[in-house]
Amino acid sequence: NVVNPDEIVEEFGADTLRTYEMFIGAFDLSASWSQEGVRGCRRFLERVWKLQDMLTDGDYSADLETKMHQTIKKVSYDFDNLKFNTAIAAMMALVNEFYKKSSITKAEFKTLLVLLNPVAPHMTEELWEMFDFGGRVYQQTWPEYDEAKTVESVIEIAVQVNGKVKAKVMVSPDEEQDTVKEKVMASEGVINAVEGKNIVKEIYVKGKIYNIVAK
Repeated sequence: NVVNPDEIVEEFGADTLRTYEMFIGAFDLSASWSQEGVRGCRRFLERVWKLQDMLTDGDYSADLETKMHQTIKKVSYDFDNLKFNTAIAAMMALVNEFYKKSSITKAEFKTLLVLLNPVAPHMTEELWEMFDFGGRVYQQTWPEYDEAKTVESVIEIAVQVNGKVKAKVMVSPDEEQDTVKEKVMASEGVINAVEGKNIVKEIYVKGKIYNIVAK
């Protein structure tokens, strides 16, 4: 059984075929061909194309700056190590964030196009030219990330009472137990779970989980 690439290109486009071949699995492992997988890659590229409808001026937005630097770091590492599938997955996750926000700045769009260019060169070059960003995508300097900005400023941790998750709270990764406890004890799920009971033990694994034993 052989898949004719010409037929795939005719129906879905060369960029879709290229994206799927890179996304299908690890470079050094075999994988089964999936027509639905091809369609999924086509839908991803269509979502990237439609980002132009929510384009705004500006640099990286404050709420997505960390995600941008994380994605640059991830894609750069994965391309260098021939992990194309996980690099594309990281870009898919980033595109999801733009759609959640219903907005993408020009700086974010340009970075995404440069990162995606090795995967979908035709579409990214077309979008680059449409917005007159100057030159060609393949001529651009590869985006750089700031290691300090790849660290989440706020993370979500689970709160367990007697081994069962009763709440989730947002904390800073390096936040001390005393201040985390205030947030934990103020959450409705914990209040209900410990009502009428005595708290006999509390264990906080920094940045991961808060455990409470109540009797």
